[in-house]
Amino acid sequence: MAVQKTAWAVADAKARFSELIDRALTGGPQTITRKGKKTVVVVSAEEWERKTRRKGNLATFLAGSPLRGSGLKTVRFKHTPRATHL
Repeated sequence: MAVQKTAWAVADAKARFSELIDRALTGGPQTITRKGKKTVVVVSAEEWERKTRRKGNLATFLAGSPLRGSGLKTVRFKHTPRATHL
């Protein structure tokens, strides 16, 4: 079984863009390098949506906090509004 290429120099990525896309769809993330340094990663739209999907909401996050029920006390300052000068 041949090892598939997963890192591409910019020039190769430009010249073989269609292949780069196909590999991102079938073989996973494809890294593009510039001057030997990793610069960007091409991933399938499905993988991008899966990785960036919001998991829950703020209320769920706070309810799952390890500090919930810890007895932690906070102090709220109820100062009058600051004066503004025009």
